Parts: sequence; structure tokens; C-alpha cells
Amino acid sequence: MTNHSRPARNSEQGMAIILALFMMLAMTVLGTSLMFVSKTETLSSHNYRLMSQARYGAESGIHTAANYLLSGAYSAAAPGMAASGDPLANYVTTVSPVTYNGAPVVLSWDSTASNYPITAVKTAFAAAAQGTLDVKDAPVTYKARATLKSMRQISDAFTGSLITLQTWDVTAEGSITGARNATVEVSSLIERQTTPVYAYAAFATDNGCAALSFAGGATTNSYDSQAALSGGLPVVGNYGGNVGSNGNLTEVGNTTVVQGSLSTPRQGVGACTANNVTAQTTSGGATVTAGLNQLSQNVTYPTPPAPNPLPPTTATDFKKTTGCPSGYGSVCANSTNGATITPASASSIVTMGNVAVNAGAVLQLNAGIYVINSLTMNGNSTIKINSGPVVIKVAGVGQTTPITITGQGLVNSTFRPSDLQFIYGGTGEVKLAGGDTTAGLFYAPNATANITGGADLYGAIVVKQLTEAGGAAIHYDRRLQNDALTAGNYMLSAFTWKSY
Repeated sequence: MTNHSRPARNSEQGMAIILALFMMLAMTVLGTSLMFVSKTETLSSHNYRLMSQARYGAESGIHTAANYLLSGAYSAAAPGMAASGDPLANYVTTVSPVTYNGAPVVLSWDSTASNYPITAVKTAFAAAAQGTLDVKDAPVTYKARATLKSMRQISDAFTGSLITLQTWDVTAEGSITGARNATVEVSSLIERQTTPVYAYAAFATDNGCAALSFAGGATTNSYDSQAALSGGLPVVGNYGGNVGSNGNLTEVGNTTVVQGSLSTPRQGVGACTANNVTAQTTSGGATVTAGLNQLSQNVTYPTPPAPNPLPPTTATDFKKTTGCPSGYGSVCANSTNGATITPASASSIVTMGNVAVNAGAVLQLNAGIYVINSLTMNGNSTIKINSGPVVIKVAGVGQTTPITITGQGLVNSTFRPSDLQFIYGGTGEVKLAGGDTTAGLFYAPNATANITGGADLYGAIVVKQLTEAGGAAIHYDRRLQNDALTAGNYMLSAFTWKSY
């Protein structure tokens, strides 16, 4: 009989301890890993916060530099400005960046690193383009520099003066120091582009109902003033007669049509009330052929400054039989059925009072600036433009209707509307009856205007409120998109950033 003996229990002693040690090791590794992950997350969050704070500092540098470049203090000394003593001849503007003394034009927080011809500008920019931003962890320091990428001049359609347009590439650095450091660089472009003064056949600055009111077969369309004439008249196309308003367009009648689009910040089509200003109200089959464009905000047209000095308010009468009024010397000469005025140059100013062109009289005007208090054309009178531009600045002191023009009364046979410009900053009424050869620009952003008579206006008009009736037509000159320009608003664009 075979006996089998069992191993002694003593041979299993110590296994529990080994298992416990393995468990302790596993728990230790797990705990360490959790602590490491937690610390990593904490550091990552801290780094993100520091990077964000540094970026805020860099953005502060961008904005402080931009504020200086957009300020009156800088524009008073900007290149090309009369007060600056810094003519454009100092710069090479045919390259980008613009250069001065053979190197890019630079303004820096460190004035010794600036390349700019005016010491006061370098000093002012250096003071404006650096500073600190208080945050929780530590102060963020920022500093900025700007490089002039492009520069050119345009003639402002409002004033006739030269405006310098610049594009700056601004780079700012924000830094925060402490237990951990962070630095962020931000770049942006500051630019100012041109914008056409007369972007529409008609624009009404009022934001209420019937800011534009078309009825009785009133129409808009467009033409090209540089194209050949046909039968002595421009070739008109049934498109491009866009209109705009800060308020509502009201149209009545099946022959009333805007051959173009309507642009307004208002919304909706239907009845218009003071508490619900819609974009468009139509009845009787009136149409806008190119639909509605919603603007993001109201369009602002600056009020032209009053003439300085103001013209007299005495009568200046032009009659068929008597020719020139007394007191105008060599600039005025008697001519067939009236008078001819010839300023010394296109920039010369001729000042008159309340001008009246009486029945049958013909007043011929040559290029120049005419500062008057008011203009009234009586029946069968004519104003003929011999050469342009003729710029008529109207003061309107004491006049409820400072501009009254009779049908067929304006003759501008070139059909270039910029050859005849009316500028008025007051709140009176403009009465206009067009004609077959009436071509001109009317800029009166605070005035009401009425176009009647079943005749034509070749050009464009900007007023507060416009009523067009009786089959009147506005033919927009498409060349105005490039001819009559002013400086637009400054914009920040191409915004980028990086950390290092």
C-alpha cells in the first residue's frame, strides 16, 4: 500500500506578502500617474491663461498704436498735409513697404528704431505704443511697431483738397513674466480705402417712411458719360439705376420703376409706419428690378461746411437785356441774351448773393467755384455750362427754398455730371425740373428735394428726402463709381497672432 504525503504548509509562506507588494506597486504607479496627469492639466490650463493674457496685452498694443495713427495729432503731421512740412517727395510710394532714405518707413515703440522724417511723430508714437495691462497673475507689458505698406493721395470730392490714404502693418508683442513666461505677437492692417460719394442714382439720408418717394412713372436707370452719344444724347441702359436710403422707399404706379436695386438697413416689404419702418412700400405695380440689399448700418453723409466767409444776401439779377450786374468787373462779360462769367481759374472763387436768372436770360458759366446764397431760375431762363467743373456752393441764409431750377433750364451738353456740382449743407428745399441736357450732381444731405416736370437728370443726387414724380427720370452715370471719390472709414483687417 502506497502512502502519499501532502506538502508542508510551510512551503506557501510569504506569497501573501509578495502579492501585497505587487498591489502596492500598482497603486503607487496609478497614483503617480494621476498626480502627473493632474499636474499636466494644471500647467496646461495655467499656460493657456498666461498665453491669453499675453495676447490681450498684444491686442492692447495694436489698439493703442491704431488710436495714435487715427488721431488728429498724427493726421496733422501726416505726409502730404499742409501743416506737416512733410511732402510726399520725401517718400518712394511705388514700392511696398513705402521707403524713406532708402529704408522702409517704420514707427516703433523704441523711437531710435523708427525711420520717419518727423521727430515729433516718432516720439509721440513711442509714447503711445507701449505700456502695461494689469491682470491677476502679473502685469502684461506690450509694445508695438508699424510699417507703412502703401500711401497715395486723392482729391476729395467734398472739399477739392488732397487727402493722403495710408495702409499700416501694425505688429504688437505682449509678454507676461513670473513663474512661467508667455509671449504673444499680434499683427493687423490699418487701412483706409476710397469710397464713391455718389454710389447711387439717388440716396435719401432720412431713416423714416417715404424717405424716397417715386410716383407717376418716375424711373431710374444708367449710362456711361464717356461713351459716344446717339442723336446728341447718352445711350441709356435699363440697369444700374440703384437707389439707397436709411429709411423707406415708397413707389406708386405701374410705370414707376427703379431699374436697379434698393439698398437700406431696413427690412421687409409692406406698409410703413413710424413704429415699423419697412424697406419698401409699393402699390399699383411699381417695381425695383434688382431687388433689395440690406445694409448693415445707416450710411452717413457728412454735412458740407458753410461757405466762409458767407456770401451776401443782396439780389444778383441776370436779365436778358441788361447782361452783367454791376460790381463783377472782369469776370463777367455781356453775351447773347445775358452774361458769361469766366473765373481766373478752376479754383478761383466768384461770390454772389441771391442769384436770379430771369425769364429769357441765358447765364453762361465757365470752370470755377461759385459761392452764392441762393439760386432761382424763372421760366424760360437758362444756365449753360461752357467748361467744367462748375462748383456751386449754396449758403441758403434766410431761404426756405435756396435752389429752384426750371425745366430745360440747365444745359450741360457734355453729359459729364461732375462738370456741374451743387453743394448745400442746409435744411431748405431743392426744387428741380430736369431737361434733356440737364447733367449734374446735387449734394444736400440735410435738404428735401422735389424732381418734377417729366424731364431727365443725368447724374446723381444725395438729399435727406426725395420726391420724384410726373414721369421724371434719373439717369445714373456709372463713371461716378470712380470719378467722385472721398476717403472711407479706417478699418482693421487681416488680424493674425502667434505665440513663442
